[in-house]
Amino acid sequence: MTDIQITAAFDAGNVEVLSIAGAEARLAIRKDHQSEFFQWFHFRVDGAAGRELVLHLTGLNGSAYPMGWPHYDACVSEDRGFWGRASSHFDESRDGGTLTIRYRPAGDLAWFAYFAPYSMERHQDLVARIAQADGVTHRSLGLSLDGQPIDCLETGSGPVQVWLYARQHPGETMAEWWMEGALEVLADPASALGRELRRRCRFHVVPNANPDGSRRGHLRTNAAGVNLNREWAEPSAERSPEVVALRGAMDATGVDFAMDVHGDEAIPAVFLAGFEGIPSLQEAQLAGYTRYAALLERRTPDFQTRLGYPVARPGSGNLTMSTNQLAERFGAVSMTLEMPFKDHLPAADKRQGWSPERSAQLGRDCLGALLEWLVEREAA
Repeated sequence: MTDIQITAAFDAGNVEVLSIAGAEARLAIRKDHQSEFFQWFHFRVDGAAGRELVLHLTGLNGSAYPMGWPHYDACVSEDRGFWGRASSHFDESRDGGTLTIRYRPAGDLAWFAYFAPYSMERHQDLVARIAQADGVTHRSLGLSLDGQPIDCLETGSGPVQVWLYARQHPGETMAEWWMEGALEVLADPASALGRELRRRCRFHVVPNANPDGSRRGHLRTNAAGVNLNREWAEPSAERSPEVVALRGAMDATGVDFAMDVHGDEAIPAVFLAGFEGIPSLQEAQLAGYTRYAALLERRTPDFQTRLGYPVARPGSGNLTMSTNQLAERFGAVSMTLEMPFKDHLPAADKRQGWSPERSAQLGRDCLGALLEWLVEREAA
């Protein structure tokens, strides 16, 4: 029997091949550069020829979020357009924790990933397309450690300063799928939602805040192995130029409303995390956050408020995280949006789980909730 071939030598690829026998392989995930974080995988299998593939990802008890593996099914595509799910099983007692993926492709090729990838090539296409829309301007806020631009797309003429930014953690690719959906609304001249938002707000949208980690196939860090969402109190050009660029641009415009878009490995739901623990918490500021969450929950079954992170105690907010820093620094209504790697179980989809399509739709829904929030605020 001819052995399959497995490679990850491409944009955002990540896997190490330990052994192959026929259509079965033993694999490991490469750690982020200069870091102990690992969880993101993305690789291609050649030579499947309709056989059932049995792929063992090993050593996962030491991954960044071991609780992300139970009840998780790997993402798979045969055309790199549609991403479904492959039947997967996690055994913590086997080979340091092993996720076994079983899948029988129709043809010779299949791609597997922790979530549907959003490549840097697709990012370039997104930026180029949206930048051509009427009323949209582009600027580079600065350069990453590897010399990639931190792209920012801006639109709108209103007084409310809105910052949307994603992929501080590069392996959380659902965040840039969300961005694609949101940007399409903001750039669409025929969208009444986009038009009303542009009239009220000035939008600053950073689709990918960590391009180096994205291209390198990292889960959580940049080229220096730094978690950018722990750099917002004292960023540096040596460790986190991406945050230096972002925070500096925000200082120049001010921030009224901000959303930091992420993915969560373990919790099977979409949820928000706020800034309840900041030292200067204002009652009206917190009420604005709570009201936004209520509007989003009413708007879509793909969001809920029951599951999420523990709420920080008063005065204990971590100001190295962007949501807390922006709330404290500007008095902004800021928030972290988390989408699942598994599925949003309150409205589950067995075929795809949480998906690129649902991420993009959530981007549209979040903007719809923002317009409602603004209209209510104007009427108060």
